[in-house]
Amino acid sequence: MQLIAYILVYPILWIISILPFRLLYAFSDVIYIFMYKIFGYRTSVVKENLRLVFPEKTEKEISEITGKFYHHFCDMMVEAIKSLTITEAQMNKRFKFTNVELLNDLEQKQKSITLMCGHYGSWEWIFILQRHVKLKGYAVYKRLANKHFDKLVKRIRAKYNSHLITTKETFKVLLESKKKGELTINGFVSDQSPKAHKAFHWNEFMGIKVPMYVGAEILAKKLDMAVVFFSVKRIKRGYYETTFTTITENPKDFKNYEITDIFFKLLEEQILEAPQYYLWTHKRWKHRDKVPAEFL
Repeated sequence: MQLIAYILVYPILWIISILPFRLLYAFSDVIYIFMYKIFGYRTSVVKENLRLVFPEKTEKEISEITGKFYHHFCDMMVEAIKSLTITEAQMNKRFKFTNVELLNDLEQKQKSITLMCGHYGSWEWIFILQRHVKLKGYAVYKRLANKHFDKLVKRIRAKYNSHLITTKETFKVLLESKKKGELTINGFVSDQSPKAHKAFHWNEFMGIKVPMYVGAEILAKKLDMAVVFFSVKRIKRGYYETTFTTITENPKDFKNYEITDIFFKLLEEQILEAPQYYLWTHKRWKHRDKVPAEFL
């Protein structure tokens, strides 16, 4: 069944991916109408999240942010599909880096890098970064249920010398790279919600106490990697600009979970500046009523 699904769906994705950008975004507008206006995909979750973190905003303001979010969300969907056939020149034109020299400096210092980001802006085209650095690239991801689509995603990322690894593989793979003397740059989307009963650390995110993933920080300390935050700014439709911020070159100098807290503060600053570009469809604050006594 997985192969049949792949055979049926892949040609459709490929046809969408070869559309000129003007038609691609016109298609995104159509998806927006169906997803938001007609079917209301997860609109209750989006508005609940927005009301929760922005209690001071009116219903009109919440609705305006919601509409802008769904426009952006649909754009990200078609941009992900466009990754199948987008050229390197097109990607370099549309996804720019303001200060890639920061990474080059760390590379000159013989530092591997833990690159932390949130579900903000756009992260689909970040893999073009490998054309600007010599570090070997890894990104931690959740394996797709359909093995054929999983291989497809890996193949797309590999075009730019980026390699996808699962959470369970991460430490083993990166430790082996370190033993070989390889310098690596390792991407972590670090704002997801861990299971409440397995969380080591709770703190406020957008004013609400939640469990936080600390895996990126732990790996950085164990493998002595510099920690860098990257923010993505939407310049205009289909064009993005990324800026890097060094959190630390020496993670072992920080108390436990302090790096994670700094990351969330930086992410909050992005969200407050333009909330429509955050991924509001996930129930990020679902464990807010389960805070263990020791974290209160």
